[in-house]
Amino acid sequence: MKAPNFEYVRATSIEDAIAHLVRCGDGAQILAGGQSLVPMLNLRVAAPDCVIDISGIAGLDAIERRGDRIRVGALATHAALGRSPLIAEAVPLLAQAVPHVAHLAIRNVGTIGGSLALADPAAEYPAVALALDATILVRGPGGERGIAASDYFQGLYTTARAADEILVAVEFPAIGADERAHFSELSRRRGDFAMVGLAAQFRFDGDRIGAARMAFLSVGDRPILARAAMAALQGAMPDAEATRAAQAALETDLSPGDDLHADAATKMHLARVLLGRCLGAIGGTQ
Repeated sequence: MKAPNFEYVRATSIEDAIAHLVRCGDGAQILAGGQSLVPMLNLRVAAPDCVIDISGIAGLDAIERRGDRIRVGALATHAALGRSPLIAEAVPLLAQAVPHVAHLAIRNVGTIGGSLALADPAAEYPAVALALDATILVRGPGGERGIAASDYFQGLYTTARAADEILVAVEFPAIGADERAHFSELSRRRGDFAMVGLAAQFRFDGDRIGAARMAFLSVGDRPILARAAMAALQGAMPDAEATRAAQAALETDLSPGDDLHADAATKMHLARVLLGRCLGAIGGTQ
């Protein structure tokens, strides 16, 4: 199929893009890497009146440290994240997620901003952002504002970003010396959409888990924070007993539905498997 007719605008700055976004109203769509939008256009799942291309805006792909936060520009590609020493050192959970994103050709062009803006519940970065309590930065006619990841993802492809705002960056907290990160997912083939995935970061008090943040992907209409399982792990050793307690708590946290990749029972089983592998890895038993 071919894309429907639309007006194409190549923005020269964020301010220029916002002006076109306001002018076009609800009929506008932002184009960054295009790895999701272009197929949606060709399949006519999306039919915007105006496509505003922000891919040429200088500086929007920057990855930089700002104190104890790591700011990643919306146009930073998956490949750039994967080869960034700063991301590897300061946001290892994000670095671990990158190889699971689609295939190499897509990672060379697709962007973190595009992934977070689309908010696909089967995507890796929304779960990473939620697990790390990241801040999504958006800019509109009223200026720039930050939205906590826990407030940003609101449903299937639905976010707290207003229609006249553009996602410009995401800020992650730099990992602490007493923290450990783990990302894993299960898919039928490498590069396929995940049947289930888990993004997790733990703060340790000695040998015990002082705090846990665990977000599952592809088990609901948005990334899901496993609050009951997190509570079950607080103060525990990452051993078999704690693993069983946390796995049992997932029954409270998750209620996946059937989809093209797996049925609900399979997804729950795989979520427990991933949690077990995660705790084994961070506890040094795997």
